[in-house]
Amino acid sequence: MTRDVMTVRGPVAAEELGSTLMHEHLLVNTMREHRAAGLLNDGIQALAELVRFRSEGGRTVVDLTNRSLGQRPADLRRLSEESGVNIVLGTGFYRQAYFDRDWMDRTSTRSIAELFVRDLTVGIDDTEVRAGIIGEIGCEQYISAQEERVFRAAAIAHRETGATISTHAAHWPVGLEQLDLLESAGVDPQRVIIGHCDSVGSPDWTRLQDVTDYHRAIARRGAYVEFDHIRKGVDLDRRIEYVLAMAEAGLIDHVLLSHDLAFRPDLSSHGGAGLTVIATTIVPQLRARGLSAKEIDRLLIDNPRRALTGTD
Repeated sequence: MTRDVMTVRGPVAAEELGSTLMHEHLLVNTMREHRAAGLLNDGIQALAELVRFRSEGGRTVVDLTNRSLGQRPADLRRLSEESGVNIVLGTGFYRQAYFDRDWMDRTSTRSIAELFVRDLTVGIDDTEVRAGIIGEIGCEQYISAQEERVFRAAAIAHRETGATISTHAAHWPVGLEQLDLLESAGVDPQRVIIGHCDSVGSPDWTRLQDVTDYHRAIARRGAYVEFDHIRKGVDLDRRIEYVLAMAEAGLIDHVLLSHDLAFRPDLSSHGGAGLTVIATTIVPQLRARGLSAKEIDRLLIDNPRRALTGTD
């Protein structure tokens, strides 16, 4: 596997990635579900968030705004140039609510895979900006037939390029089913990130242990458990407990952290905390609860590097 990671400005040595957020959306359009709050289209605001992130020691942002979510490769390249922050852009199709279903029905799995491969190896559409990860691809409670084809196409693209796959598995514990599907299609679980693990719950789950068992099951398969709903307005104490439970189980090497900044209220200019909650709030609390500096570096630097490259 390569030691370089493809960013919107070209390859960057893995050792230069530094502190990395693995699941963000700098410019995104989810208005079909979230109306105005789901549109981030202000480059000035996005640049301000990146500058604040860098001022707190951040070096790299993985932007999982794929083809379904209004990705803007050339604009992200400019944001990277002006902020000095590395940006890794995703390719893929999000989930069925965002698909062009007629197109999806008419297009073979192989053709979808070839589109992903082109994004990763040549460039997205008429730009020379290359994707550096496959994602986010996902589902809701169940994987639909069309979503399954996207997963299988992602597996083909992964096998042909070595790119990591990052999924959307929010609210329901569907990450294990996603992992089953990808593994059956020839993907090494160590190259899979199961997203939104900190958002999963069920009316039947009345104990924290039930949720952390789900996290541990994913990690013990070799995949990465991503806690990415870390932002103003969520239960941050619960996220701290999730991380500590993984550390106690000896599975901290499988944990990734991010904010999933995707809505206007998340922006610092709209009263949110932007891309700095992890650096300013989560990290100090983890240190206070006993995590070592080495363990913090694993969460912010080492695990993202390994997740993106498949190497130590």
